[in-house]
Amino acid sequence: MIAMADNDDIKTLSFEAALAQLEEIVGKLESGRAPLAESIAIYERGEALKAHCETLLRTAEARIEKITLSRDGKPTGIEPLDA
Repeated sequence: MIAMADNDDIKTLSFEAALAQLEEIVGKLESGRAPLAESIAIYERGEALKAHCETLLRTAEARIEKITLSRDGKPTGIEPLDA
């Protein structure tokens, strides 16, 4: 079930939980089953979920490092992925 009144709980959701809720919202909006007022509320929640997912992804990307290799293929260290 989608909580609509307050989006403060989104901050505590894992990426997977937020994405699952976002997919549920998209399905409901695409089906046209929700009345207008509910559609607006769940759309707003969907926007908050999308922003939360993007933040979590950016954080994860910043933590990923690339392993550097020597010419003979042996690991020599690490560097940021986007260096």
